[in-house]
Amino acid sequence: MVARAARRRLIRPSDGEAMQRLVTLLLAFLASVPALGQEHVSDPRLPADLATDERAHVTAVIDGDTVALDDGTEVRLVGLQAPKLPLGRPGFVAWPGASAARDALAALVDGQTVTLAYGGNRLDRHGRRLAHLVREDGLWVQGRMLAAGQARVYTFPDNTAAAAEMLALEEAARAAGRGIWSDPFYAVRTPAETGQHIDTFQLVEGRVLQAAEVRGRIYLNFGEDWREDFTVTIAPSDTDRFADAHPNPLSLAGTRVRVRGWLYWFNGPAIDLTHPAQLEPLEPSDDQ
Repeated sequence: MVARAARRRLIRPSDGEAMQRLVTLLLAFLASVPALGQEHVSDPRLPADLATDERAHVTAVIDGDTVALDDGTEVRLVGLQAPKLPLGRPGFVAWPGASAARDALAALVDGQTVTLAYGGNRLDRHGRRLAHLVREDGLWVQGRMLAAGQARVYTFPDNTAAAAEMLALEEAARAAGRGIWSDPFYAVRTPAETGQHIDTFQLVEGRVLQAAEVRGRIYLNFGEDWREDFTVTIAPSDTDRFADAHPNPLSLAGTRVRVRGWLYWFNGPAIDLTHPAQLEPLEPSDDQ
């Protein structure tokens, strides 16, 4: 009799409704908690100093930093570099995370209407538009890709708008180990490691031992032997862009810095700086 009464109590409508409410509350709680190992990524907004222009519809995502529009043109997302796919290039091996970056960009903009915003040169040598993309809900696409760790900051002398904001988003993603920053392929290199990565784009952190100007060219030496150790150079044609930079490159002796660019070999591994966004002081220098 007691057992039958207990069974009847378990299936009473009031108990069923209570259980349903409990399940609903539990599901709502679980939905509010990030998945294990994941963090909430904010929705960055376009910096105010960029000029918005035409609107267009994204019809295809080519890779993690390139999309096709309904007018037949392509947009190279200016200011960042996502891991590269072969895209028909013979012998080219996809960089780690390339498919994930393309999928992340597709999830953001494929089939969406976007506004194009410009802060510098509007076309590259391939005829692609060099634009920032903003979704109809206000999401700044470059900002989200960087915040999610799906790309690195990659600026040019004629396109440095929003560089400070993008570098800050990249820094936060790297500190959190998001996306590409969990892969050793994208690790920040020491000066001693640079010789192993010639002909690749790298971020390098180290202490400047000497800063000098020789015949109009600025040299930042990171080792005792400038003929073999890692060096950063600024060509005479580019020094004017650094004239008002803070700190001035010539004041950086003894200072830890982060530089980014393509490594090549000339009296040891080297990176050429063409504009200040490639150079990030990590501690105060003599002129600060």
